[in-house]
Amino acid sequence: MDNGMEAMLETYLYETNSLLDALDELLVNDEKIGDFSSDDVNEIFRSMHTIKGSSAMMEFNSLSTIAHHIEDLFFYIRDKGIESLDPEHKKELFNLMFRSGDYLRSEVQKVENGTPLSQDQEIDSFANEINAFLKKISNTQSDASEESSEQSSDSSSSASADTVAGLPHDTEAACFIRLFLDEGMGMENLYAFMITNALQEEEFVFRCYPEDVETNPDTSAEIVENGFFLAFDSQDMAAQAEDALKGQAHIRSYERLDNPSKKAASAKKTSDKAPETSAPADTAPASKPAVPAPTPKPAETKAPVTPVAAAPAKAHAPVKQSLISVNVAKLDSLLDIVGELVITESMVTSAPELNQLSRDSFDNFMKSARQLRKLTDDLQDIAMSLRMVPISGVFQKMNRIVRDMKQKLNKDVHLIIEGENTEMDKNIVDSIQDPIMHIVRNSMDHGIEETAEERIRAGKDPQGELILSATHTSSEVVISVTDDGYGMDPDKLLAKAADKGLLTKPASEYTKKEALNLIMLPGFSTNKAVTEYSGRGVGMDVVKKNIESVGGTFSIDSELGAGTTVTMRIPLTLAIMDGMKVTVGKSIFTIPIANIRQSLKVTSDQVIYDDYGNEMMELMGAFYPIIRLHRFFSLETDITNLDEGILMWVEANDHSYCIFVDQLIGEQQVVVKPFPTYLNSFDLKNYGINGCTILGDGSISIILDVFGLHSAVIDEK
Repeated sequence: MDNGMEAMLETYLYETNSLLDALDELLVNDEKIGDFSSDDVNEIFRSMHTIKGSSAMMEFNSLSTIAHHIEDLFFYIRDKGIESLDPEHKKELFNLMFRSGDYLRSEVQKVENGTPLSQDQEIDSFANEINAFLKKISNTQSDASEESSEQSSDSSSSASADTVAGLPHDTEAACFIRLFLDEGMGMENLYAFMITNALQEEEFVFRCYPEDVETNPDTSAEIVENGFFLAFDSQDMAAQAEDALKGQAHIRSYERLDNPSKKAASAKKTSDKAPETSAPADTAPASKPAVPAPTPKPAETKAPVTPVAAAPAKAHAPVKQSLISVNVAKLDSLLDIVGELVITESMVTSAPELNQLSRDSFDNFMKSARQLRKLTDDLQDIAMSLRMVPISGVFQKMNRIVRDMKQKLNKDVHLIIEGENTEMDKNIVDSIQDPIMHIVRNSMDHGIEETAEERIRAGKDPQGELILSATHTSSEVVISVTDDGYGMDPDKLLAKAADKGLLTKPASEYTKKEALNLIMLPGFSTNKAVTEYSGRGVGMDVVKKNIESVGGTFSIDSELGAGTTVTMRIPLTLAIMDGMKVTVGKSIFTIPIANIRQSLKVTSDQVIYDDYGNEMMELMGAFYPIIRLHRFFSLETDITNLDEGILMWVEANDHSYCIFVDQLIGEQQVVVKPFPTYLNSFDLKNYGINGCTILGDGSISIILDVFGLHSAVIDEK
């Protein structure tokens, strides 16, 4: 595939996925209300029209065909009005549209994966389902129309036109075709001329009303209100013209109308001939006088009506915002370059040759270096902001998950979404979608009680509650999924783990947190039966690994009978951060600035010991444990006395403690580099190591994970 086609495909996929995401969100919101608004009907119609056209251009037949049938369905609904559907039909329409969206999305995924699209048989099967629904609602409308016109003497298949507004008085025409153009186009008279001109080029013979559409702009208002008419002298010619109109653009609807003036003239001729061939007066039925066609009223003088949509377009055109979509791979490359620039800047400013400069030369150099650092910071901020996207896209998809599971599991659950505008790195947002979906499905499947009666007996609201929230901290986003269901029993978890041989120590020695964490072991499941959503013993361990792969942490808190909360703490970005360099022996560590509360010198007599002999430090009226890095990592150092080193008071999530190091080197912006893949088997995250960075002199510095270090040292105790 050449670059041009590849760019077109990327644009197509981006646009189509965006439209399908918007469709999903629209359907979920409207289903909660139980009805479509007219604006939403128009929005779905436009979306399907766009998908149909772009898919046809890319020659994706399955997508263009199904989108075309949905477009036809909503064209009918838009024309008749959504209020014409009864509640049962609306319910069917919601289900049909959800399945249609899923079908289109599955076809798009096939395009993304390079697999063959659905074949004609499968396409026709789904298209027939859409057509069957359209036929059902159109038959309902037809039955209603027939019932209201039972007493009408004229039962012609063509629409009656005796009372049609603006119908021309043309006694020679056998019938008319009345056309309406798309709404809000502007210059309707010129579009009408283009359509009539195209028919004339195909050698159709007809007359157009209004007659002066080409030269009279004032006819636009009449066309908007009443449409425009094509008069044909024969029914056959009109039928052929109808087929030709199907290929014309900008036509919203059209209908064929019998000419009442022609009927009236024909009836008059028959009436005039009646005395010559009439039956005897005593047996002839009384003939009614022909009703003359109503003489059209002279057109009232009106100010030209400008279509509503045309004016705002002009008014807002000068301030239209220009947007451009960029491939994420290009943003990745940009951020990599910025990262290398940060490293190079650090190398330049820490070069040993600077010590040989004179005082004035050194001052001038440092002045330029500070300016370079400012520009580098600005460039980094812009590069990072380009990658930041709201998490709302992921959260809104959970609406659909909950909606489908409510129907299949017959559970009444209310999903509450909080903090959906929280922004994160695009790569991280993509990585956490599946973990969040799995947790939501677990909560719906066996977190929430099976029936409303069971919840009532437990003293709860009959409707279950599921809360999906996201909040910002200084350097990370905290995402939590909370349900008010059964909760988890640590004793049952321990018993289940013992049966499977997963315990590594006696059950009595497990803390509550350790017992809850057992569900993250591979193959662990408390479900007795395998369902569509859970019970296979896979999932939570994968969720944990996926969260940790983007530098996040995963924790579970649960109260039996009160519900469960799953918390994910995820860094805003994986690329660049501000860090404080510290030394321990000959090793250099980097502590994220966002986690540091204070650095301080202390004396040995300020240290307090708990009942187990662990060192504690009193700060601002509270006591915090001390972690000696040289002990934890088994590093050789000459500084083991607290009087000689430095204490770093750090905080992560809800944990706060002190780290003892040899000395501070200083603050530096660092680029986070992942470890080689062969080190993944050592599970370094659980040992308080988050990654590494390259320093200005080319040496490697370990980046500490403040939360992981606390879990590895304090929690183990």
